[in-house]
Amino acid sequence: MTDMTERNRPETPEGAVESPQARRATKRGGGDPATRGRTTIADGVVEKIAGLAARDVLGVNAMGSGLSRSFGAMRDRVPGGTKSVARGVKAEVGELQTALDLEIVVDYGVSITDVARAVRENVIAAVERMTGLEVVEVNIAVSDVKLPDEEEEEPETRLQ
Repeated sequence: MTDMTERNRPETPEGAVESPQARRATKRGGGDPATRGRTTIADGVVEKIAGLAARDVLGVNAMGSGLSRSFGAMRDRVPGGTKSVARGVKAEVGELQTALDLEIVVDYGVSITDVARAVRENVIAAVERMTGLEVVEVNIAVSDVKLPDEEEEEPETRLQ
């Protein structure tokens, strides 16, 4: 009489019984799933992550130079236009590492060195956690200081 486990196992073409472990490895391709392809991350993805992480830091008023902020404000006003979260961020992305350049505007009265350190820490943590890339450097250029009595920069427009 045939054992119940033997009877339920599928047979190979040669008539030999296949083990459940062999069946699993064949169906799924075997090996670590991380080695079954390549993941590439676009520069823009890293720029968006870094831009959002930098804006989360207390003392960062805006991102980008005065000119890029002016053009961005105009673009934001156009119907259907979207706000650029990557404004003021430039990323160079390799296969395993990335380097970032950020241009920020800080609030008057804050310690620029403390804000820069906090931005670096927040950006590095966010980019490394979300992408798995090693952040080799985060260069920060402070392009302006937002004074308390200054109004938000809004470009003049003739459109009504």
